[in-house]
Amino acid sequence: MNNTLFYITAILSTVFSCAQEKKNDITIDNDPKNYTTEIVIPDLQIPWGMDWLPDGSMLITEKSGELIHYSNGTKTNIENVPEVYNRNQGGLLDIEIHPEYDKNGWLYITYSSKEGSEKGGHTALIRAKLENNKLTSIENLYRGTPNTTRGHHFGSRIEFDKEGYLYFSIGDRGNRDENPQDITRDGGKIYRLNDDGSIPKDNPFIKENDAKKAIFSYGHRNPQGMAIHPNNGKIWIHEHGPRGGDEINIINKGVNYGWPIITYGINYSGSTITDITSKEGMEQPIYYWVPSIAPSGMDFVTSDKYPDWKNDLLVGSLKFQYLELVELDGNKVTGRKKIAEGIGRVRNVRQGPDGYIYLAVENKGIIKIIPKS
Repeated sequence: MNNTLFYITAILSTVFSCAQEKKNDITIDNDPKNYTTEIVIPDLQIPWGMDWLPDGSMLITEKSGELIHYSNGTKTNIENVPEVYNRNQGGLLDIEIHPEYDKNGWLYITYSSKEGSEKGGHTALIRAKLENNKLTSIENLYRGTPNTTRGHHFGSRIEFDKEGYLYFSIGDRGNRDENPQDITRDGGKIYRLNDDGSIPKDNPFIKENDAKKAIFSYGHRNPQGMAIHPNNGKIWIHEHGPRGGDEINIINKGVNYGWPIITYGINYSGSTITDITSKEGMEQPIYYWVPSIAPSGMDFVTSDKYPDWKNDLLVGSLKFQYLELVELDGNKVTGRKKIAEGIGRVRNVRQGPDGYIYLAVENKGIIKIIPKS
């Protein structure tokens, strides 16, 4: 009986996946190799977040808990970094400097925090200043609760919109049946704050009893990519699905993105999570991947250095170890291309202030994509 059930589940899983693929029938192509790659910062383990200071030097987070300042070929470990809950997917996560950093000196960091009375950890957001290779003036802006010993789905990415609001993500923390759909609980959410950590007065759930007032959208699984659209200023995210069903979503105020009530994915075992992929009142993704690519990091291409990629979206693939170019026509995905195939597990991708694309690749370092002349 067990063998029979196993084969039935496998067959249904295959049929289900095939049906999904037909709905998003976009063939992925190899991009012409009109570029080369160069390791510009070697010997990093799991570089998660990266951003540039006004002088062109770079700040890099290592998941294990180190914050590295890279300048003129030299790596310097920054002191006074908060202790992280370094378990499975938890650790030191994203980093983003304030849009007016040259005036105020604030930088923002997400990490898995051990603070709190419960065992385990949860995603936290701080801001701090950098002085003499040390974090100073540290302010705790937000911390998810309660702690849990589950070691996955921390999120987490940070982005500022054109109005100066700060967005960040926290994954469902492995509790999909309670957290994502409950606005009184942290996890499975995109949050919006003022840059000082206060709650914007027009946040969607500001007047809801017991709601987490920082929530901007909910019903998310594990958003590990976030970028601002260069033209309309909208916040875009991608997030890990389960087995299949990684998504690209455009974030709108107060919207429910459906996880786990609707999804295009299935359990890793092959069993069904839900029988429905759409429901009234729940937003559809603008694109989903089946099979999953395990996306991590994303950025829009605005640089003239890559004319064939301009205005398209770059997404890292942990699973298939390449960078994916998601071609766009407005909000519609029209094509996909593999960039730097086989380069390794791409943890993050950013366009630098010099216009070049940089990849954070596990067990390698920071890699620059250089167009051929």
